[in-house]
Amino acid sequence: MRIQVQPFTVHKRVALTISRGTTAQTTNLWLSLEQDGLEGWGEASPFSVGGQPQTTERLRQALEAIAPVLEPYSPFDQQKLAPLLAKLPSAARTALDLAIHDWIGKQVGLPLWQLWGLDRQNIVPTSVTVGINTPTAAQQRLRDWMECTEVKAVKIKLGNPEGLRADQEMFRAVMEVCPPGAKVSVDANGGWNVEGAIAMAHWLAEAGVTYLEQPLPQGQEADLITLYPVSPLPIFVDESCFTSQDIPKLADRVHGINIKLMKSGGLAEALRMVHTAKAHGLQIMFGCYSDSALANTAAAHLAPLADHLDLDSHLNLTDDPFMGANLQDGCLIPSENPGLGVSLDLATIDA
Repeated sequence: MRIQVQPFTVHKRVALTISRGTTAQTTNLWLSLEQDGLEGWGEASPFSVGGQPQTTERLRQALEAIAPVLEPYSPFDQQKLAPLLAKLPSAARTALDLAIHDWIGKQVGLPLWQLWGLDRQNIVPTSVTVGINTPTAAQQRLRDWMECTEVKAVKIKLGNPEGLRADQEMFRAVMEVCPPGAKVSVDANGGWNVEGAIAMAHWLAEAGVTYLEQPLPQGQEADLITLYPVSPLPIFVDESCFTSQDIPKLADRVHGINIKLMKSGGLAEALRMVHTAKAHGLQIMFGCYSDSALANTAAAHLAPLADHLDLDSHLNLTDDPFMGANLQDGCLIPSENPGLGVSLDLATIDA
């Protein structure tokens, strides 16, 4: 199989600020895998959680270096490929994994959700994200979302470096304009300490929040033992959980995990994470980084297995080169087209 890698830059309509900083644009990688006249597509998007940042250049170098090594193999050789792909940064591994799955789906003529025997009617609405901002600007951001899509779930980013009072002021402002009946969750991106997390968990529970994501910084997982028994809200982790190997040691201190394809290394590991988490009685959510419709559509194929979804990054792009899963009544629904069911958005490319 032959591999080609092409960078593409996407720009956000509204820059997203979380506790660790602000992102307005990213350069992702589009991977094309060709064999027997069929192409499979994958995506790698950079992120900096964990040890060594997975930069665009690092991901590109890794994929270009492994391309000639993969030529003798077929996308069906997944067991043989596994030790080779394991050496790659997780986002680079994701790009290849998505392309392999896309190719196999196209080869057999079925979408991935159908190959896995999943039911698209089980897909819950995806949240739209409101980043850290002034109360007025945060309100406007949610209004903007409401103008372009049907909002049934809202994720509010907290963990403001200015402190808990700033978090509370922004949260109150967003709730003033939140659609009635919308599910509301909060993601602190590790922006609180234990005392602040306990106080905010109680305060947010009284406001009707559904769950609390990553309240403590990555590396402070031991402190979750203190928060877990006293929190009135379910605790989910994101930055603290990359793969299925992380789940058993978290199972006694969280209620759920956030699976992101770029962290997990692709759909194969994401599916292992789902089964591992469910075996430990944990809930599942799928999230994203600055992913295009290509990667988010891939995650949408596994969405019937999730309790919560946060797959909105591509909805905030002005120049997404891909089209995939469709937003229907707030739910991201993959099509009946084979593989991932992703195509190029020629209007965006021509522009």
